[in-house]
Amino acid sequence: MTHASDAPPARGDRLTLDGHIAGAGTQEGTRIVVGRWLRSPLGAFADVMVERPDGTRVLLAPDEDVAALVTRLYTFDAVHVVDVRVAADRAARTWTVEAGPLDARLTLGGRTPVGHLLSSLPRAVTGSAVTAGLVAGVAAVVLPGVRTRGSGVDGTPERYAAHDQHALVAVDARWGDRTLGGLRPVAPPVRFGFSSVPERPSVTAVHVVVG
Repeated sequence: MTHASDAPPARGDRLTLDGHIAGAGTQEGTRIVVGRWLRSPLGAFADVMVERPDGTRVLLAPDEDVAALVTRLYTFDAVHVVDVRVAADRAARTWTVEAGPLDARLTLGGRTPVGHLLSSLPRAVTGSAVTAGLVAGVAAVVLPGVRTRGSGVDGTPERYAAHDQHALVAVDARWGDRTLGGLRPVAPPVRFGFSSVPERPSVTAVHVVVG
């Protein structure tokens, strides 16, 4: 993904991002969250949040501006600025992720039941601040551990509006020279911010409002 920015957004600015979030667990115990952002105040970029089996939380960011934005909102034990590339192959239904020590290939399956529901609703419903409370309540019941509203570590309000979701059906990943094993649920939940990703590995299309 490319990234273009004149200056990093300042705290207090209202920000919007559109893209996809992929969440996957592995047999080895590492849990991976990949953000593929098509539109943002920093242009198009990708970032990766990793929680290792011992609980160490790592951010892999493509540059200092992205690292500054993400660490305003989420908590990590280590932050690494590295080359981050996410190549989405629609025909093969794969994401190829290269980010520092992480190399991963994620394989997408069909639309989930939640995805069918979300894709049937108008964006005006799923993305509206007026209906955010209702959407948050439904998400809490349908996707335990997932919250759609909260605050970043600096107190900035955040709201996630999901409008589609597809299952992840396979992962082939390495961390350095270590193979991470097959696909597993995202369990225990990741602890970067106010919400985890769905326990069932998936790719969710989201509109994010910060501020």
